[in-house]
Amino acid sequence: MIIEKITKEYLEGKVSVPVYMEKPEDEPDEFIIIEKTGGSKGNHIKSASLALQSHADSLYRAAELNEEVKAAMDDIIALDEIASVDLARDYNFTDTTKKKHRYQAIYDLVHY
Repeated sequence: MIIEKITKEYLEGKVSVPVYMEKPEDEPDEFIIIEKTGGSKGNHIKSASLALQSHADSLYRAAELNEEVKAAMDDIIALDEIASVDLARDYNFTDTTKKKHRYQAIYDLVHY
């Protein structure tokens, strides 16, 4: 199974908003998007960088969702497929052209 799907299914049971792998046509007010930004493989061990974007109507709410995502991701290590998880960085990622508030957390995962 691909890491994006593993992460999506895991987060769906842990966060209070819908989780997608691409932006939905009919956007809800609040949601999370998972995007793989890179990966590698060596000795049958895979690694991936995932961007988890928290979208909301206000900057404060996007920040709250980001904290919810980070709390959930702290425990993804409990899955058999995950060998390690590290938060590389997180930051305000507001789309200023569309005036859409979002935060982004970048995670590095080692997985099987």
